[in-house]
Amino acid sequence: MENNLQYLYKRALDARAPWINRWDAAMRYTMPTRDDDAAGLFDATAADAVDNLAASIYSLMTPPESLWMNLVPESDASPDAADATIKLRAHLNDSNFYTTIHQCYLDLVILGTACLFMAENPIGAASAFTFTAIPMTDIAVTGNAVFHTTTMTARDVAEKYPTWTPPAALRDAIKTNPDMPLKLVQALVGTDFTAWLDVGGDMENNIVARGTFETNPYIIFRWAVVSGETYGRGPVLRALPDIKTANKVVELVLKNATIAVSGIWQADDDGVINLSNINLTPGAIIPKAVGSSGLTPLASGADFDVSQIILKDLRERIRHALLADRLGLLSEKEMTATEIMARNSDMMRILGATYGRLLHEFIRPLVDRGLQILARRGVIDRIRLGGDAELKYIAPIAVMAAEENLI
Repeated sequence: MENNLQYLYKRALDARAPWINRWDAAMRYTMPTRDDDAAGLFDATAADAVDNLAASIYSLMTPPESLWMNLVPESDASPDAADATIKLRAHLNDSNFYTTIHQCYLDLVILGTACLFMAENPIGAASAFTFTAIPMTDIAVTGNAVFHTTTMTARDVAEKYPTWTPPAALRDAIKTNPDMPLKLVQALVGTDFTAWLDVGGDMENNIVARGTFETNPYIIFRWAVVSGETYGRGPVLRALPDIKTANKVVELVLKNATIAVSGIWQADDDGVINLSNINLTPGAIIPKAVGSSGLTPLASGADFDVSQIILKDLRERIRHALLADRLGLLSEKEMTATEIMARNSDMMRILGATYGRLLHEFIRPLVDRGLQILARRGVIDRIRLGGDAELKYIAPIAVMAAEENLI
């Protein structure tokens, strides 16, 4: 069992490895997390478009009261689907779902793949659910296996898994320093859960916990997928060449502007002018020898008028790839019925495939797990989607899809 799990873990890491550099580049140019990343950024077109697109997806996909369930007519079961819907929505509204999901939408737009972890709160909490946006650099996927790698202190591991007994090799070190960092791998293969410390040595001796889940708490969803690939591709990955080029053009424009402001100068090396003592500031008087030409401005051959044309074209392509020029129509307040229908048709043509994937990979797993947790806690009767009830999703994008007869 352990050997097979380690093999799957290695295979998942190998499959993810080519994506790490792509994700790093996409994050660096749109959502830098470190000062050294932001230091080389000169153009914020992509970052602004990412914010707008994530906000638009949020308003289209996850407004309040967007879930509803109806009994399946041929079902012999008799759960109260309306009551289950109301209670599920109430627990979602009382949780941190609506704040956390926006973080996932940012990952979805930038990286093409996002991971939402849906955990169960202790009895007595305001909501049965709590959500965490897991960075994709901590997630590795292969087949039906999900591996979540994180660094935790020994104290936190013990609090999260109270039955854990530290391995003999680490026992003394943990006792001396309870806050020592440990690399923890949490694996879910199908419904089987295993957590172990990745600290070298035999995995068998570093097992932290085992168990099973009735439903997968890792909800992984993608923007678009190329055949044969596990991870998704989002708008930023598609526009990344233009984003990099626009950033470089702005950098060169600024360098040229620096030359235009301060100039490039030349002087005869006559032994009189000390170039180290010359300060090019307004009002400065620079002495020169009689008969010497002194400092002479050197004409620059650079002409960056064409750069504005290139930059304008690049920015338009970036905004187009990130849907800023098309989703912007949503902000218009006064439209005729014909204009609204035409806009909805355009929206479904642009986002129809993405919506269908999100409905299958995000909304349905979210509802399935929510119903399972509430049923196990005795809050609602057990309901199976497709068996006892059918899910109706009535967010704005679903209404558009219905108008286009896509659902």
